[in-house]
Amino acid sequence: MDKEQEASSTTSNVESPEPQHGSPAAVAKLTKKAAITQIITAIVANITIISSGMGIGFPSIALMELTNSTSSVVLSESQASWFASITAILCPVGGLLSGYLLDKIGRKKTLYCINGISIVSWVIMSVASRTDASTLFVELIVARVIIGVAIGLSSTPASVYAAEVAHPSLRGRLTLLTACFTGIGMLMVYSLGYVYKDDWRYVCTICGVFTGVSLLTVIPLPESPSWLVGKKRMLEAERHLKVVRAIKEDKNPEIRAELNALEESVARFRASETSKKPSKLVQLKKPEVYKPLTIMCTFFMFQQFSGIFVIIVYAASFSVEAGVAIDPFLAAVLVGLTRVVTTILMAFISDRFGRRPPALFSGFGMACCMFGLSACTIYPVADTELNWIPTALLVAFIFTATLGFLTLPFSMNAEVYPSKVRGFASGLTIFFGYTMSFIMLKIYPTMVNAIGNENVFLFFGTVSLSGIAFVYFFLPETKGRTLLDIEEYFRGKSEPSDTTKQDTRA
Repeated sequence: MDKEQEASSTTSNVESPEPQHGSPAAVAKLTKKAAITQIITAIVANITIISSGMGIGFPSIALMELTNSTSSVVLSESQASWFASITAILCPVGGLLSGYLLDKIGRKKTLYCINGISIVSWVIMSVASRTDASTLFVELIVARVIIGVAIGLSSTPASVYAAEVAHPSLRGRLTLLTACFTGIGMLMVYSLGYVYKDDWRYVCTICGVFTGVSLLTVIPLPESPSWLVGKKRMLEAERHLKVVRAIKEDKNPEIRAELNALEESVARFRASETSKKPSKLVQLKKPEVYKPLTIMCTFFMFQQFSGIFVIIVYAASFSVEAGVAIDPFLAAVLVGLTRVVTTILMAFISDRFGRRPPALFSGFGMACCMFGLSACTIYPVADTELNWIPTALLVAFIFTATLGFLTLPFSMNAEVYPSKVRGFASGLTIFFGYTMSFIMLKIYPTMVNAIGNENVFLFFGTVSLSGIAFVYFFLPETKGRTLLDIEEYFRGKSEPSDTTKQDTRA
């Protein structure tokens, strides 16, 4: 590293340092017991994300009754669109807040906050008015605003936590858990909606109770050793690092080496801060920050405008518009189940093939499915023996989307940024992504009314095709690279083709 690059890497505020090294000696050896410990720890951290998944999918199972009920007060079409999209307005706020909380109070306490905020939202909706439409609308909007903050908050902490406690060889799979557990949350709420089609308030009660249990599961989690080192809490860092590395000896050389690497990283950054502490805007001018930031924001833009979140949020009503012949609530369950199964598969696919090949296949598959749905809208098959095709295309879209465009932006967001700005930059990325989500969710009903379902599907398909070009030319491969390797790549110090070599280092 030359002097200019060395200075660049040491002038930013570090709250959760990453070992600035590439030698395997700096990370304790991955034993079977350590692998099991890290997997369990990451899973427990991600249980919190289930409530956010429930919050994302909830409008799909509630909108049918809220707009068509004959036994309760209902929402107008305009109110219903706000109910479906309002969460996305606050998700960006939650995304930015997550960056602050991750650095300020730590990974574990941020998970506490997510659960607490979610509980408040579910309680408000479970006791919402049954007699006054105006009161009901206000209560629902307040609750959805609150859950929107929780959803934005949840997009980063668990994956950042998993990335920091995991051995490099496990990191790629464990950072995908956030996407998996978000999918589990949506599947759970879709299933509850299928069982309790006419009582969304009872569904809210069940979700609230589950979130309370989730809050309790966070208590035994160890805090991120990286964050503790950044806060000069060395004794706690050593104790918690021993937990996640499954080492009990008092003076283990591997633990000492990893802690030393973290301490050296902190010392370099803080030595620079004593003379000059750059603002966040100054940090954004560095190539290792603005390059991944630009790439990830663009990736999120393709994700949102390809229609993925439209299907997730409007799953039941979307299935009707797409010509799906089965019960719309059952179609929503199929969407949720497909996402969960594919996300689990994605953990192994990503580990075997990396990030880019699945993303390229994802964009192609999504485009084919949307063009197929457009054709089914122009040439209806509902009353023919081919009426199964729209259902197959809808499920195939979720399958291919989950292989890349749905999951990768969130999982890669936890690994492409330097440790010194990871909380801030990942939060900023989530802010942008959910801003795009709000725009798409709010204008979707208007698009359908203005240009028709077939043209909306064509638009989604065209965006998916454009996303293929973006992935091919701009999305880097991070498989097998340590977090430092990725940072060095964006500085221009290494090439994407170095992946094989980096695998031996991980």
